[in-house]
Amino acid sequence: MTDVIIVGAGVAGTSLAIAIGRAGSAVELYEARTFPRDKPCGEGIMPAGVTALRRLGLPDGGGGVPFHGVRYHRAQHVAVGRFPAVVGEEPWGRGQRRLVLDRRLFELAAAVPGVCAHVEATVDGPVVEHDRVAGVVVNGEIRRAPLVVAADGAHSRFRHRLHLNVPVPRSRIGARRHYQLPAGRTAEPWVDIFLGRDHEFYVTPLPDRQVLVALLAEAGAVSAPLERAFDRWRDAPPRLRDLLDGAEPISELLATPLAARSRAGHVAGAVLLGDAAGFLDPITGGGIAQALMTSERLAAFITGNRGRSPDAWLPNFERERHALLRDYRLLTRAVLGMARRPRLAHAALGTLSHLPSLFSHLVGVSGGTRSLNPLARRG
Repeated sequence: MTDVIIVGAGVAGTSLAIAIGRAGSAVELYEARTFPRDKPCGEGIMPAGVTALRRLGLPDGGGGVPFHGVRYHRAQHVAVGRFPAVVGEEPWGRGQRRLVLDRRLFELAAAVPGVCAHVEATVDGPVVEHDRVAGVVVNGEIRRAPLVVAADGAHSRFRHRLHLNVPVPRSRIGARRHYQLPAGRTAEPWVDIFLGRDHEFYVTPLPDRQVLVALLAEAGAVSAPLERAFDRWRDAPPRLRDLLDGAEPISELLATPLAARSRAGHVAGAVLLGDAAGFLDPITGGGIAQALMTSERLAAFITGNRGRSPDAWLPNFERERHALLRDYRLLTRAVLGMARRPRLAHAALGTLSHLPSLFSHLVGVSGGTRSLNPLARRG
């Protein structure tokens, strides 16, 4: 008998399958596509995420290349935020292609006894019986389990099918492209963030002299075709222009709307996980780490409540998830608000450049290793 069905084999879904499969749960994991696959998303793994990947069984923390923290650039001003040293946590993040990370996690999940991992498996929707989710329809076949986990991403079809989706105005968009740097040139070990008017560029170092260049922008600011706006804005900061001089694009420009909301994180018999549960904006860059951390908490609830109906403990999980993400969401709202007010952002960066310990603490919050309250323990 299947204990848990997981819809979506991204970071959240596969990490949950690995954890609960090892603890003895019978798991069915369904992914609509095949691996390797590419996604329009960031590729910086924050320190809490690197630590979580090590616990899952990736001794290199997901591989990739390490970075020390983030650097914010606005005009000629640079503010440097190094990840703080925290006992039990990795002191750095890692830049890794999702092509590589997602495939490695899926292969690790598929090798766990008790986990049946499927690709090219289209989940048509939930099976609802007696006002609770009792399973899913996969390629036209009904599969049942006491708990269904929807981890199918920011634009979750399953969230829509459960009537939990809340429409969000298209106020921000994201786009990304990878570049191969010329021989002899490598990106420095930082995530560099270049602030412009109505947009930001994130540059993440990757293996083999590659970099991810990701644009986050106010939708109303993109008056020209997106690719033309991307190239024009990308060439404006001198430091970014110099880094990419002579670099070759090695992936197509992929774009996606930003932000997603859900009416609730769970219903009877089912729970949303990762971006499927909703997110504010990727401006603080902790999406992968947050997915891994919340998956760990859900795994603990599943294994600690074996034999009980999920409906009895899902509200408690939801409260813990809210508490775990509270500080990160508060910080995200604050940074997003500053990004939309250039003068305020300029003043904030000036202040943070003279208060490196405060900046380091805030970077630790985005990295999942610190609470906003410096006296509080993260856990």
